[in-house]
Amino acid sequence: MNRVQFLEHFERLTDAPDAIPRLRRFILELAVRGKLIDQNPTDEPASRLMNRIKATKNQLSRERESAERSPEFLTKGDMPFEIPPNWIWVRLGDICSKTGSGSTPRGGKSVYQRSGVPFLRSQNVYDDGLRLNDVAYITHETHEKMSGTAVRSGDLLLNITGGSIGRCCYVTGELGQANVSQHVAIVRVAVDGIQNYLHQLILSPYFQSFILSEQTGAGRGGLPKNRMDRIPVALPPLTEQHRIVGKVEELMALCDRLEAAQNERKNRRHQLATTSLHYLSNGGIHGNLDGHARFCLSHFQHLTTGSEQIPTVRQAILKLAVRGRLISQDRNDEPAARFLGDRQLVRDSAIDPLVLPSGWAWSSLGLIGETLGGGTPSKANSEYWKGSIPWVSPKDMKVDEINDAQDHISTSAIEQSSARLIPAGSLLMVVRGMILAHSFPTASTAIPVTINQDMKAIVPFRPDLIRFLVLLTKGLKSEVLRLVLRSTHGTCKLLTDDLFSLPIPIPPLAEQCRIVAKVEELMTLCDRLERQLTVFQAENSRLLDAVLHHALNDAEAPTVTNRAAALSV
Repeated sequence: MNRVQFLEHFERLTDAPDAIPRLRRFILELAVRGKLIDQNPTDEPASRLMNRIKATKNQLSRERESAERSPEFLTKGDMPFEIPPNWIWVRLGDICSKTGSGSTPRGGKSVYQRSGVPFLRSQNVYDDGLRLNDVAYITHETHEKMSGTAVRSGDLLLNITGGSIGRCCYVTGELGQANVSQHVAIVRVAVDGIQNYLHQLILSPYFQSFILSEQTGAGRGGLPKNRMDRIPVALPPLTEQHRIVGKVEELMALCDRLEAAQNERKNRRHQLATTSLHYLSNGGIHGNLDGHARFCLSHFQHLTTGSEQIPTVRQAILKLAVRGRLISQDRNDEPAARFLGDRQLVRDSAIDPLVLPSGWAWSSLGLIGETLGGGTPSKANSEYWKGSIPWVSPKDMKVDEINDAQDHISTSAIEQSSARLIPAGSLLMVVRGMILAHSFPTASTAIPVTINQDMKAIVPFRPDLIRFLVLLTKGLKSEVLRLVLRSTHGTCKLLTDDLFSLPIPIPPLAEQCRIVAKVEELMTLCDRLERQLTVFQAENSRLLDAVLHHALNDAEAPTVTNRAAALSV
């Protein structure tokens, strides 16, 4: 696939992660390799431009009474890639009258002022320009003492350290006087008119990868002047530079429009999915599922725009399930009140915010079974930690059924500490920890276990309740999280009385089995959809990588007219 074919079919590839930013980088890469626009044989060659640059630098050198090295042209073996015949390879330092970082004024931050001369730091430098909302200021006297790092109109400012290394902006005349810190380098061209092309060159993947590969130092990292000056630069004729800059600006504006259209499409799909999930979770249902819920459950794999929405779908399914809205009720089922007996919780239906389906009844976590706590055997006694009995802590609560734990204790630990054996078929819950800020982990036990003090357990009075209880506690996550208390230190906890008095809706046993089966069916569909979305995104990313590689290395040189038409698709 050549460049024109790529651009003609680009919209089919925009589902790949970061497709538009990658297109922007691709455009810049074409530009600096001489593949974005056609060359004009009547253009003055770049070698003559280089002669003018050299003459200007020689004049500046005489004025400063300092020696200036001659331009160091690259040999063929040193050239990173092939360039058009009227281009030349030089190094960055050869075309600049100044390169190098600023400095920190004596006294550091203590000399910053509320007004004065802007002192530009790396947080002020962005590719699209300076951001001065948090700019520091220095006095005019300090600025004069730092005259060697004063900023001029037309300078390029390049971040050379830290996480923002490689960001570069063009300084306009609107800024006025300014100075820079040691984390920002001034790149000042020797001949006016080449700075706009140089800005695009610095932002290109070619130059950016060179910056990253040239970093030195541990921790923060940095790009020293001597290495920056030696970065190879493919220099086009001046008139071609101007055409390249114009074309890049035109195509970046097109990228802006593509990105806006793409975001609008994504937002519409996201809004549809969000609205459908809202109706799925909150729509009033009497008897069978209403139209919104049926539609969403039947088609949510088509409504879901990304794998990040799957957890919301899962929670919506659970929320429906524990409120009797996922499946229809069967009037022949034995009512829950019959097997609950005195474990029912009497609630005033006149003020109850949730009307239970026919055959359901209220109970509470405290009434549904025996409650047990946990404990931690002494770490000082190594014999306590050499056994085979799983000791479950919140870090193990990432599954719905506990078959083992990362830590184990011995029988003597149970006999001689606060740890207690929790039988198989019990419900485990995390009741303390930062995870309660957003989640309420619960699980059933497939084997006897012990738990730590940050957890509680419930042994149901009927073993056949356990599968629904796990589903129930996950579906009531939002109600449980409203009970979470936070200390002044941010620690989250659930008070035992609050948690175990929480009303829980209990369906007939036969309906519980149907609900669990339906939830498992839908969760399997969620698993499959999540895998499909992950594979789809990965495949699109690989496809875009391959297409960009072939388009970049395609030897064909389409005309400007054809290329512009392709980019306008």
